[in-house]
Amino acid sequence: MQPASLDLELAAQGFAAVGSAARLQVLNSLVRAGEAGLNIGEIQQRLQIPLSTLAHHLKYLSDADLIDQQKQGRTVLNRARYEQIEALAAFLLDECCADACATSGDQV
Repeated sequence: MQPASLDLELAAQGFAAVGSAARLQVLNSLVRAGEAGLNIGEIQQRLQIPLSTLAHHLKYLSDADLIDQQKQGRTVLNRARYEQIEALAAFLLDECCADACATSGDQV
């Protein structure tokens, strides 16, 4: 499955969301957890981030569509949105070496 392409603004929002070490740790924990995801308490226990700060980081990641949050009773389950993470990586790599290929093709 091909990752969805992002425009510049959406890519910037996604990269800004992982622009802090704490948010990158949160996202990495959710990626490691797989499709099962983690609830807020589990993330807090793994990363030792205060709950109020963690809630802020989760909101930032959710607003950038990098995670899904699903309320299950009194618990909020958080899951990484792999297709969005792949789209961010693809955004960077789409133009990989394009200028180098163009200039090396001119030299014969």
